[in-house]
Amino acid sequence: SKIRNMEVQSADGVAVLEDCIGFSLTKTISKVEEKLKKGILPGCQDDDIIPRVGNEMGTEAQIRFLKAKLRVTQEDLANVVFECRKKDDENQNLETRLKDTEEENTRLQRTISLQQSQTEKYKMLSQEANKKNEGLQQEVTALEKVLQ
Repeated sequence: SKIRNMEVQSADGVAVLEDCIGFSLTKTISKVEEKLKKGILPGCQDDDIIPRVGNEMGTEAQIRFLKAKLRVTQEDLANVVFECRKKDDENQNLETRLKDTEEENTRLQRTISLQQSQTEKYKMLSQEANKKNEGLQQEVTALEKVLQ
C-alpha cells in the first residue's frame, strides 16, 4: 500500500516514483519471505495481493503464489516498458518527419515567393511589349495610309 500511495512526479517527461531511490525489489522480496517464514503475515487483510483463500494456504504456497504474481507483474512491466520504448521510437520518427516536412514547407515557400516575383516581372514585360506592339501597330496603320 505504500507504493500505491506514492506521489508521481514528472522529470523531463518521465514519471518517477517518489521514495523509490534505493528501492530494491530483491530486498523487498527477501523481507517478505523472512516474515512469511517466521509466520508473520502482512496486516493488510483488504490487500488484493493474496486472495482470501491465501489465508488457508501454507507459507510455502503463499511464497510460490507471490513469486508467480511477481513474475506476472514483471512481465507486465516489461510489456509496458516495451510499449513505451516503441511509442518513443514512433514519436522520434514523427518528430523527424515533422522537421523534414517543415523544412520542405520553408523551401517550397521560398520557391513560391521566387516564382511570384518572376511572374510579376514577366507581367510587366508583357505589358511593355503590348504597349510597344500597339505603338508599332499604329505606326504600321499610319504608314499604310501614307502609302495609299
